[in-house]
Amino acid sequence: MKKLVLLLIILILLIGAEGIYLVLGPGTAFKSSRYDLYIHTGMNFEELDSTIKKDNVLTHPAVFNWLAKRVSFPSSVKAGKYEIHEGMSLFNILKMLRNGRQTPVNLVITKLRTREDLANLVGKKLECDSGAFMRYMNNTDTLKSYGLDTNTIMTMVFPDTYTYYWNTTPSRIFKKMEVAAQAFWTPEKLQKASDHHLNRITAYILASIVEEETTRDEDKPKIASVYLNRIASGMRLSADPTVKFALRRFDLKRVYEKYLLIESPYNTYLNVGLPPGPICTPSLESMDAVLNAPQTKYYYFVAKPDFSGYSNFAETFPEHLKYAKEYQKALDEQMRIGQH
Repeated sequence: MKKLVLLLIILILLIGAEGIYLVLGPGTAFKSSRYDLYIHTGMNFEELDSTIKKDNVLTHPAVFNWLAKRVSFPSSVKAGKYEIHEGMSLFNILKMLRNGRQTPVNLVITKLRTREDLANLVGKKLECDSGAFMRYMNNTDTLKSYGLDTNTIMTMVFPDTYTYYWNTTPSRIFKKMEVAAQAFWTPEKLQKASDHHLNRITAYILASIVEEETTRDEDKPKIASVYLNRIASGMRLSADPTVKFALRRFDLKRVYEKYLLIESPYNTYLNVGLPPGPICTPSLESMDAVLNAPQTKYYYFVAKPDFSGYSNFAETFPEHLKYAKEYQKALDEQMRIGQH
């Protein structure tokens, strides 16, 4: 910083008002309100200078180049994402780059279904590409350090907004997610999970199924209770969303009987108990629904025939069958009308 100020004083003495305006006046050439400059890890000054000229970022790139060399910037280029706003001076741009004042990047995680989804999101927002992030999540040492496997690694990922510098490494990206997960799992929540004979991994997995079953938060605790009752009685979960996950057919509107035969550890129609990993990143509402699931005698549920998104719950199969027929009749009628 002192070197930059000293250089500015020398310029004032040597080149007068016109030169001062070149350095302190508006120095951007682009027409938009902002230009995002990405300096990749390992990029040298010549490559940076070439990018600035190619994208027509500055009105006087030669002056910028001269200034940069006067303050030894070429030997201290710092990787990152830098926002250059319209009208910024060459002096302020150089000061920002030389000091490494990056612009933070928000990684917004909502519902993700697979590790590939997470890797693709990271690759779009940060320097780390999706392949590198996948390799990190699949790495034996990584999995061992978290006490997880390739199926359960996603239980460390909670929907939230995570703020990073653009050039953050995969390990640091994931570490922040782990910190958020640890903050969620308070002793009280761990005890609630234990009261349902669950731990942080199995509670997350069950919450992911609840998340995929309904968008109605009011129904989520009762749906969680259905699955907890099935687990306790040794019944198969028979959860349609797990079949969709096994098929990787997330757009399926109806799960036909032929789909229930797919050989997969995620097919809860064939396998007893929870699947080996989550089928999405559940919302906090779904997590709370599992942890605070009420004690009920429900073993079944099916969508209401009014298509409100809510479900009818039943304690016995005959009762459930009645509700299921009502819904099926309404669905067939809806499809018939849609064909005309």
